[in-house]
Amino acid sequence: MTTFLLGALSTDMSLSEATQDGHQPAPILLPFSAGERLSYDLTWLAMRAGIATMAVQENQAQDGRHQIMLSLVARSSPVVTKFYPVDNRVASTVDVEPFLPRHMTFARREGKRSNDFDYTFRHSEGVVTAVKDGKLAELPIPTDAQDAISCLYYVRKVLPMLPGASLAMTVHHDNKNYKMEVRVEALETLKGSWGKRQTARVLVIMPFQGIFLNEGNIRVWFTTDEHRVPVRMKAKVIVGSIVAELTGGYGSGGQS
Repeated sequence: MTTFLLGALSTDMSLSEATQDGHQPAPILLPFSAGERLSYDLTWLAMRAGIATMAVQENQAQDGRHQIMLSLVARSSPVVTKFYPVDNRVASTVDVEPFLPRHMTFARREGKRSNDFDYTFRHSEGVVTAVKDGKLAELPIPTDAQDAISCLYYVRKVLPMLPGASLAMTVHHDNKNYKMEVRVEALETLKGSWGKRQTARVLVIMPFQGIFLNEGNIRVWFTTDEHRVPVRMKAKVIVGSIVAELTGGYGSGGQS
């Protein structure tokens, strides 16, 4: 197992920012911080279908706000690429204190489909400036809207990992606002290269196709420890299901 989060994850998993008078406010506690890097193997119909990597990086805003950069890269394996190449790349800049996305780009390459999205969120105005394949539009959004990747980290931050707990949010994706619901179905103990962990099995009721080509709801297994790491994700696709299994960034090779 690779060293936990490349050795860069802080011990207390907290983020904070200094005030203008030099006083340090209480830290903003998050289950993740800059330096986190999680790697996944994607399997489909018992074959290795691809790899995915999610990462968190520090990002300094010009206005002094504390921000992080969330990124995801999902690529098909050589075998799958022969008949359905996938190379999806997402980057989202998030304001830490309200935990809202400020800017998001998504380069989608799936089969013969190619799209480029660029979103600039102006939450106080309830507007997003959306550019899809070079076409500009200003669209209304709820002031608390998440994007297609920040929503996963928002769930990690907010959702109680207890059976019956639930959360609803609005996600802006592909120039539309969608209501997304998540619900903790049960606690399960799972084993993997990351060790043996108690997890919360969370049902994500998906009203749109997400990053992993899903055609319906997704189940995500989060550890119930302070890191709330998604160790497994399973989504139905047109034929069968695709499973993302954590292979690097968390586990017995580093943090327990």
